[in-house]
Amino acid sequence: MVTPLLDVRDLSIGFGSADAVVRDVSFQVMPGETLALVGESGSGKTITCRSVLRILPQAAQIRSGVINYSAGGKTCNLLTESRRTMRSIRGNQISMIFQEPMRSLSPLHRLGDQVGEVLRLHRDMRPGEAKKTVLDTFERVGFPDPTRVWRSYPFEMSGGMRQRAMIAMAMVAKPELLIADEPTTALDVTTQAQVLGLIKELQLETGMAVILVTHDLGVVANMAETVVVMNKGRVMERGPALAVLGSPAHGYTKKLFAAAPMIPEVAAPARAETSDDLILDLRNVSKTYTMRAGGWRKPVTITACHEVNLSLQRGKTLAVVGESGSGKTTCARIALGAELPDPGGEVLFRPTKDADQVKINAMSQQERVHFQRQAQMVFQDPYSSLSPRMRVQQALTEPMEIHQLGTRAERRDKAAEMLRWVGLDASMLSRYPHAFSGGQRQRLSIARALTLDPVLLVCDEPTSALDVSVQEQILCLLEDIRDRVGLSYLFISHDLAVVARIADEVAVMRQGVIVEQAPPDTLFYNPRHPYTCALIAAQPEPDVNRPIDLGLVSQGAGKPSSWPEAFRFEGVAAPALTELEPGHKVRCHV
Repeated sequence: MVTPLLDVRDLSIGFGSADAVVRDVSFQVMPGETLALVGESGSGKTITCRSVLRILPQAAQIRSGVINYSAGGKTCNLLTESRRTMRSIRGNQISMIFQEPMRSLSPLHRLGDQVGEVLRLHRDMRPGEAKKTVLDTFERVGFPDPTRVWRSYPFEMSGGMRQRAMIAMAMVAKPELLIADEPTTALDVTTQAQVLGLIKELQLETGMAVILVTHDLGVVANMAETVVVMNKGRVMERGPALAVLGSPAHGYTKKLFAAAPMIPEVAAPARAETSDDLILDLRNVSKTYTMRAGGWRKPVTITACHEVNLSLQRGKTLAVVGESGSGKTTCARIALGAELPDPGGEVLFRPTKDADQVKINAMSQQERVHFQRQAQMVFQDPYSSLSPRMRVQQALTEPMEIHQLGTRAERRDKAAEMLRWVGLDASMLSRYPHAFSGGQRQRLSIARALTLDPVLLVCDEPTSALDVSVQEQILCLLEDIRDRVGLSYLFISHDLAVVARIADEVAVMRQGVIVEQAPPDTLFYNPRHPYTCALIAAQPEPDVNRPIDLGLVSQGAGKPSSWPEAFRFEGVAAPALTELEPGHKVRCHV
């Protein structure tokens, strides 16, 4: 009989005198197996996994249970091992990919040094050998320029790129067990597909086992042999992936499936006719940055976006889709005036239909203050967008205090109302952000953005940190607010299923340029560009019999110079965006 690599029995974890947050959790991970821990935000998945490495918060108490780890013919209880033994196990035999890369990476050290530290500590590698191994790993997790990443600091990278660096750090030592806590949350679907393929490839090479913590049932269908469904700290359902995904028995599992977003199989009815009432208009927007190269080397010029033209109609949703580092967030920051476009580009904003257009990149101080009240942003990373020293009430009332709106009591009432809008309770106003799960923190960020009653909301991956049922609530909320008060959205996302549902127009970006643009009912059922086809092929579906086609994904997600001749280009010297049919533009040689 094969001994389990990891055997968790009757694990219960609590805080203080309160009831246990994890109760009687049991599961086994066999060598080389992938086990998926599935559940909503706050269901106890992450704290269960952290207990394996004994990296729980100081206030946490392990009230009962055993975690047996068997490797090299020896079995030990990880809950009773010495600190010295645990240090030799962490990052070496058992690695963990954390959900929040910005909090897990040191802002003071270059990424190459941080990832290479694992090899120096646990493998005693020489610097040159360690660097070669790290650069190879960077390339395998999808970095187009590994040498640049080696020299970069975490704050110089986008959210998705930081997550890739975390994945590289966890996988570089080829551990026996990889605990992946939402490993692809911040990644675009093409990189997600490649990373999932990479984890599978490493499993075949090294016999590594994986515990996959996720709320994405599509990822579960593509990766897991065994599924454990958790809710409120308890195991609701457990069994082979084929049985659990094919015929869920528990009502909670069925509810998760019902909420899972998917690209519909039949095209939706055509969207409403376009109008000339534009709330936001980006014209010929380009942005280049100069990065320090270190030493005596010349600074490097990076083109974040090139000649982007986007128009957002009032009361509509314009989605910008693309991989991490494609320039989506840069466009959003330029749209909000947080960055200035290069000379020749301009951004125009019209708050109401009858108002004069304001040139965002040339506003006076008074115009800027007024604009900031009318346009708000929901950020991708709720961990860094909320101050850890502010209670929720302070965080939500601060924007109203800055703009001198209402009395103190009115501000508190407004904050409580916004919490209810996003599915949280007003009693949470006195808590600090660290008391909330990742998904709840994202809801707080959305509530904060809505406190000033803006007319334009820029949403930068607003649902990427949310489990499927909360994501469903947030999308319903965003649609309801848009329809009720005529709010307009610039919606940045890598999740095509979310975009298919909420968007009126979709622009697909790749390496700083828009490669295809159309309404979703055209784009998803008649994609013309190889990169758009790759994005659609990479979207994971909660069906074990429909795996991701990695061949199609790697073709479209490859370098533009490797695309079919009609779409091929080098650098930013791309062909023109050509209208192939009414409302459907594709960047190709005609």
